[in-house]
Order: sequence, then C-alpha cells, then structure tokens
Amino acid sequence: MSRKMGGALALASLGALSLLLLNCGSSSSRPTGLLYVISQAQSNVSSFSIDLNNGGLSLINSNATTCSTLTQSPSVNCGLAVSMVLDPTGSSGFVLNQGVPDGVTTPTATCPSPPCGIQPTVYPYTVFSNGSFSPPLTPVTWVDQQDNDTALAMLSDPAVNLMFVINEGTSPSPANCPHQPTEPTSGNPEPDPNDACPSISVFATQSGQTALSLTGNNCAARNNGPCPYRLDRVPTSISVLTFTPPAPNNTQQTLLFMTSNKDLTAAHNDNELSVYSVDSSGNLTELPNSPYTTLPDPEVVLAVNTNLPPTTTGGVFVYVGNQGSVSGSVSAFQVCTEVGSQGNGNCSTSDVADDLLLPVGTPAGAGQNPTAMLVDPTDSFLYVLSYGSSQIFAFRIATETGTLSALTPASAPTGAQPVAMAMHENYTVSGEFIYTSNSTGESITGFSVGATTGSLNTNPTTTLFTPGLPNAMAAR
Repeated sequence: MSRKMGGALALASLGALSLLLLNCGSSSSRPTGLLYVISQAQSNVSSFSIDLNNGGLSLINSNATTCSTLTQSPSVNCGLAVSMVLDPTGSSGFVLNQGVPDGVTTPTATCPSPPCGIQPTVYPYTVFSNGSFSPPLTPVTWVDQQDNDTALAMLSDPAVNLMFVINEGTSPSPANCPHQPTEPTSGNPEPDPNDACPSISVFATQSGQTALSLTGNNCAARNNGPCPYRLDRVPTSISVLTFTPPAPNNTQQTLLFMTSNKDLTAAHNDNELSVYSVDSSGNLTELPNSPYTTLPDPEVVLAVNTNLPPTTTGGVFVYVGNQGSVSGSVSAFQVCTEVGSQGNGNCSTSDVADDLLLPVGTPAGAGQNPTAMLVDPTDSFLYVLSYGSSQIFAFRIATETGTLSALTPASAPTGAQPVAMAMHENYTVSGEFIYTSNSTGESITGFSVGATTGSLNTNPTTTLFTPGLPNAMAAR
C-alpha cells in the first residue's frame, strides 16, 4: 500500500474543523481563475474561483462526486480518488479512482461471490459555465474486475492526445511479471495471476471532449485488442514530454519517464528511472539504456524542456525526487538530443539515437519525502513539495545545464503533510499563484509567485478545507 493511500485511510475522520474561510458563490459566468481540489473523505471535487489580484479562493460548490456508485444499495466503493486532469480547453475534466484490491468480503452487485476486486475507474466531467464540474459521466474501466490493479497516478499530454495511468498491481507483487494476462474460462474461473502485474495504461483523448478509449500495446490474450503495458517493476510516478530536438534530429517525439521502487526481476534494483518512447497510437517501447539507477526511493519525476522557442541553448532535463535514510533530494538527468549537447558535451550519435540520460550536477536538498513537482510556464523555475517536512522548495533551472540553484527564500511552510500542488498562470503584476493541498492539515495553502524571479511570497494564505483530506489539484 502506498504512503499516500495508507495515510488517507488512517485519517477517515473529518476532524473538528468548524470554520470555512470561503465565500460560497454560484456565479452564472465562469470566473477568470479556477482551482479544483479532490476531497478523499467526501469523494467529491470542490471548485473554487481565484481572485487574480491576490490569489484568494471562493468556493463555487462541491457537488461533483468522484464515485457515483457509493449511492447504490449495496454501495460500491471506487477506492480513493488520487489524480485529476483538466482538458486544456477548460471544457472537461477527469478524475482517477484507485479501485479496491482483491479482498472484498461483503457481497455487492459487482462482487456477488467475494473475494474480488473493484476496477480502477476514470470519471469524465464536463465543466459548467460557472467553472464547476458536472455530475460524473459514464466511468471508464479498462481491466477485469478480478485483475487486482490499484491505480496510482494519471496524467495527459495534449500535444499527442494521450492520457497515461500507472497501476501498482497487487501487493505483494507476483515474481513472474510481466507475462501477458489470460482471460478466465468456464473451466478455470480464476484469472491468470499475472493479471496482478504492475502496468501502464494508455488512452486516446480528444481536445475538448470527455471520451476516452484504451489504446496501444495489443496483446493476443485479449483478442489482439489494446491492453495495459505490463511491467516488471512497481511504479511510483510518471511524467510525459513531447518535444522536437534541434536539427538535424528535428522530428517530434514523445517520451514517458517512470520511477519505480521495486524491481520484480532477478536484478533486484529497486531504485530506477525508466524511459519509454510513445508513438502516435500510444504504443510504448522501452529505450535501450533503460532503466537507469537513481538515488534510494524515487517518489516523483518531472521532465522539462528548457529549449522552448526562442531559446536555442536549452535542453531536455528530467528531475527525480528521492527520499534517503535521513532527508530527501532532487537529482537531475539530461536527455541526449544532439551530439555534444549543452551541459555535458559528450553525447555521441548513438546516445542521441537512444535518448541516453546523463546525470547532471549534484542532488539538491528538498526536505523529507518529495512528493510532487511542477515548473512555471517558462520552464525556468522548479517547485518541489515535501510531504514529510510540510514545505515547498523553490529552485532556478539553469537553461543550458539543467542544474538547480535555490531561490530566496529557498523554501516556505505549507499545511501539514502536503500531497499535491497546482499553479495558476497569471501574467499580471501579481505574478502567478501556487496552491498546495495539505492532507492531514485539511487545508489549502496559497502562494503568490514572482513571474520573473520565481520567488515565493513569505506570507502564504491558508484556506480551511472542511470536506476533508484534500488531495489532487488542478488549476487554470
């Protein structure tokens, strides 16, 4: 069981919060800034408008459930809601539910003969004119009920209209992964135990639409239809980046980066960063030099392209947040995209062909348990959320080398045990805003950020979150 999942289950009580520092609005027109926050305790999404003068939040409503089957009799639990994605057009959104692993003991409509698991689900939503989520539309499932998948995270890449979900499979994991699964038969109603392997699922999306369809990685066991890409390591986080390398290799490509903390092969290298190429149909191919060894316990990964036009001296860098025995840190890698590329100068032609990753600089301290990362719109500043230290750390990214240097202030306090953050891009004199969802603090912390300096303000705002256990966030 993941740390985030275990901590959320241990905090099922909503606590004794009695004051909501929000205005409950119901405007008929969409506000300029919007923030969405999942409540794991209430299984819903809260929608807030953002005051672009100061970053203040006003509650629109919390009407969108993340598990409509909880109202059934008997109720069907979707598992914890752990990720949220907004369509770039702002007209739709998606929420990922973990599902419930095998071990259900009470018969339900979907599990008449326990034990059996509940599939992970993605709930699509349309966005109303006031900025709030609609009731959930038909949920999307993609694995058999008995597969025992536990979804961990979801992200999208609008540049290629693809969405990715990582699943940790069962715990403990089988030792014979990643064999392809087989379907249950009348003579053998139990699914192949290999169905419990960790996996990556890829979905085709459409801009502005709520439709999702599983795509990529056909497998014979499922009549040559698309199915999850089975793994021989247990994932902890993913990041995806579509970019165009400099000439002469100026063909757009999409790379998926995945950290893992348990190797199911005989190698038993439990600290790894894997890299996969993704084609236009969502097929994954692991690159030749993958996986790469990281520092202990990699928990979060983020890929950044500092070579966005008009810049011509940047590169593609990958940042990995790790937790050592005492403190956490962020390590940097550069992707070889051109021979003799900036920051290392020793990428060969074959390195570029393989998108080789090379370590960059020295690890930067980032409190305890780095759990989330994001960059500003210019890819100049990196922000790292520390779950164990209840802090946010701020760094400047060196465009050419990808190395990190601490900003002033180097960090700022959040509420207790933050688990997610989101940035609202706002190019007024007030700069941007970063919000963190603080799980055990049951609060949202808001920071104004200097658009040109990247610096966090030293006096953040705090909003109590009475629905309980705030988790994934998204802003626009």
